[in-house]
Amino acid sequence: MFRHYKALLGVLAATIVAAIPAAAASSAIPGTLNYVEGQVAVAGQTVTSHSVGSVQIEPNQVLETGQGRAELLLTPGVFLRVGDNSAVRLVSPGLADTRVEVLRGQAIVEVAELFPDNNLRVMMNGAAIRLQKQGLYAFNASSQMVQVFDGQAAVQQGDRTKDLKGGHQMALNGVWKVTHFDIKSQAAQDPLYAWSNLRSEYVAQASMQSAQNIFVGGGAYWAGPGWYWNPYWAMYGFIPGDGIWYSPFGWPFFSPWVAYGYGFGYGFGPYGRGFGHGYVGRNFAALQGHGHVSGNAIASGGRFAASARTGGAGVGGRGFAGGMHGGFGGGGGRR
Repeated sequence: MFRHYKALLGVLAATIVAAIPAAAASSAIPGTLNYVEGQVAVAGQTVTSHSVGSVQIEPNQVLETGQGRAELLLTPGVFLRVGDNSAVRLVSPGLADTRVEVLRGQAIVEVAELFPDNNLRVMMNGAAIRLQKQGLYAFNASSQMVQVFDGQAAVQQGDRTKDLKGGHQMALNGVWKVTHFDIKSQAAQDPLYAWSNLRSEYVAQASMQSAQNIFVGGGAYWAGPGWYWNPYWAMYGFIPGDGIWYSPFGWPFFSPWVAYGYGFGYGFGPYGRGFGHGYVGRNFAALQGHGHVSGNAIASGGRFAASARTGGAGVGGRGFAGGMHGGFGGGGGRR
């Protein structure tokens, strides 16, 4: 009986996914608003969740928050997330010259993919910080602190340059000294870090669904790697050109041809075979989320830890896993 029920769910899942319009490539450019919650304004004008996907910040315009947060798209695979009571200015939205300035508060930049010709820089207190590798970078205008959780950056101010690697930070206050910081401790106490991890999870799931839909549609909507609008999630997802790319938080982004090999998802999560990866320390706490991944989900542990959630079961199958050698985990899918 259970096998028949499971088979029926599989057919239903495939039918539903196939019925969802394939996510089409869009003209998203650096500065496109991808998520809003709470009090957020662009160039002095209030924006809401209804503005997502349609608002593009122009050069020298400022995005600011009160009690709210926002996510901006930069180059494909790069997300800028802004915390409460913060402000950032888009200096240049060019794909080969992408610059933003942190004016107030906090911002985090997640780099899932970076091409050699990308020139991605964050400005703060007269310094230019060039992000050179995939990774996670935090900026605090109040303390004038730059932190590299993972990756590598070059800090330039005048004729001076300093390299920053994972687990290192630098205060832009004239001392010009690189110091070490405790990644675990910082991640545990930073609300913007936790929120960015959750956003990264959502974007990865939306991207998985979009990639599967592209395959189901015979590739008709495929325009190569980039941002793809997902109407079901009402946001852009990132789809790489080939293989699997992992966010600094450990969430995977699938190309269409690889995504199909991992099975269909009902709604949001993968149904069928799971997947894992071998990034050391990129393990996450178990998720049993209503509206997230049900079952045993992602293996716990690792230096970047997410919070556990509990809730109702979704459509089953084997879901996410991570850790030293990768592997398989619990159930996938959202009800």
